Amino acid sequence: MAYTHSPYNEVLMMLGGALLAAPIFKRLGLGTILGYLAAGVVIGPILHQIRDGEELLGVAELGVVFLLFLIGLELKPSRLWAMRHDIFGLGMAQVVVTGLALAGLTLAFGLERWDGALIIGFGLALSSTAFAMQILDERGDINTRYGQRAFSMLLLQDLAIVPLLAVIPLLAEQAPHDTTTAFEDFLIAIGAIAALFAAGRYLLNPLFQVIARTGAREAMIAAALFVVLAAAMLLQMAGLSMAMGAFLAGVLLADSSYRHELQADVEPFRGILLGLFFMAVGLSLHLDVVFSRWLTILIATPAVMLVKSLVIYGLCRFTGSPHNDAVRIALVLPQGGEFGFVLFTAASAAGIFSGGLASLLIAIVTISMALTPIAAALSRFLIVEDIEEEMEEDFEGAGADVLMIGFSRFGQIAAQILLAGGREVTVIEHSTDRVRQAASFGFRIYFGDGTRKDVLRAAGIERAKIVAVCTQGKATTDRIVDLVQSEYPNATLFVRSYDRVHTLSLRGRGVQHDVRETFESALVFGRETLEELGVEPDDAQAIGDDIRRRDLARLELQAVEGLAAGRHMLHTKPVKPEPLVKPRKLALDEEESA
Repeated sequence: MAYTHSPYNEVLMMLGGALLAAPIFKRLGLGTILGYLAAGVVIGPILHQIRDGEELLGVAELGVVFLLFLIGLELKPSRLWAMRHDIFGLGMAQVVVTGLALAGLTLAFGLERWDGALIIGFGLALSSTAFAMQILDERGDINTRYGQRAFSMLLLQDLAIVPLLAVIPLLAEQAPHDTTTAFEDFLIAIGAIAALFAAGRYLLNPLFQVIARTGAREAMIAAALFVVLAAAMLLQMAGLSMAMGAFLAGVLLADSSYRHELQADVEPFRGILLGLFFMAVGLSLHLDVVFSRWLTILIATPAVMLVKSLVIYGLCRFTGSPHNDAVRIALVLPQGGEFGFVLFTAASAAGIFSGGLASLLIAIVTISMALTPIAAALSRFLIVEDIEEEMEEDFEGAGADVLMIGFSRFGQIAAQILLAGGREVTVIEHSTDRVRQAASFGFRIYFGDGTRKDVLRAAGIERAKIVAVCTQGKATTDRIVDLVQSEYPNATLFVRSYDRVHTLSLRGRGVQHDVRETFESALVFGRETLEELGVEPDDAQAIGDDIRRRDLARLELQAVEGLAAGRHMLHTKPVKPEPLVKPRKLALDEEESA
């Protein structure tokens, strides 16, 4: 069948390929991404119905742009700031360590000189934002703890392409003519970002407000597309990536009242263009390079994915991720990225290495992308079962007079007293089962780890008058107390203690308000037992109050002299109570003597 270059024919073939391949691969459990890739390979390299895959790839990258915009809409600036450690800590470590490791392997096998090895290593260290985020989106894991850490690494990788591209002229044998210095390029980039933030703060919301008043639905859609593309083009002109511009535009609009409207308007374009991007990757695959260098690709592709996975797993574990999260992240980000295409093409044009090597590297990246859904599916065999399910840490609406950390049986009873007293309570709990159970009863409860400063801040600790630590484990309670006292020294702490020793430990830390979790209930238990044995209720209450006073006096003594102090204050045998009314015989004797 002869090739006819017609945009209508190309669109029809690509839509037909997507319509056929995506449902089949989805049904097979391989994901729609692999289906789009396979459709692109069949239409282009195999049947030769579309031959300008590289040109389509440039247009199809708009799918990544819209994807990053929608992700930005879900991330408020405060939440992005809370992720800064993962972005610039974990993300930067992943790029540097992975890049150096792959560059070292390239040099060790004598595949390229040191300058080319650096470009190869750092180019392969970048992962595919489109592939990884699509997998996370299909699983509904973007807002999980591991999804956020994976996204942080992807965001840093998008930033890293800028200095990597700037290094290429320095490594080239003959640097291309550039009319601006590196410092000027830096100032231009900063100016573009500042302009984008200014527009987001002062122009975008009034713009959408005016359009919304007109009631013109199509104008709102046009405005949404305009904002995404304008932000993307602005940062591209400044030497940054289009995806980064769209992401920043989304972040700036995350607090807007039109956020949900924008999501609904952009989502259809995102889905279509992202599918087009994956098909364009398949269309641009050079099968002749794959067939001629199949052995190299067969060895290099899994080697690159294995090295990246091991480095990412190790870094995630080192920075505090549990085993299951580290495995999931490592198997979502082992592929090469779309920015690798740009980097390798630019390096080839600058003469750092040959065009044939660039095609080989692009083939490795493309095949690693195709293998990513399979690699991600393998994570289920490596994770430890019976782990606690994760939930999204969403603290929208949090903030009250009382911040309660922990909602087990102790916290639930304490919360009843506070709510009955007309007080608002913000509760954070790390058990997903307990969160769901409490929410089903109508409690205002948030999922989060109370040992993390960012969680406490998001839950409104700075506005809370009292921080009630009601966690069960002694070690967990101590970590929270130490964190609150160091970061928020003016906070008033009410702490549930485990036992007497724990109470003394807390008071040694300066905690003024603590209650042993079983003390008051044991007093009630003993008092009601006395009443059942025939003691009058008032007398039983008086005995309970006396025990409470004795216990407090012992605690004060033990805080000074040690745990063994105050033994004489303990009752170790039955106490003969003093009668409330003197005996009748004694009264008669006194009368006679008088």
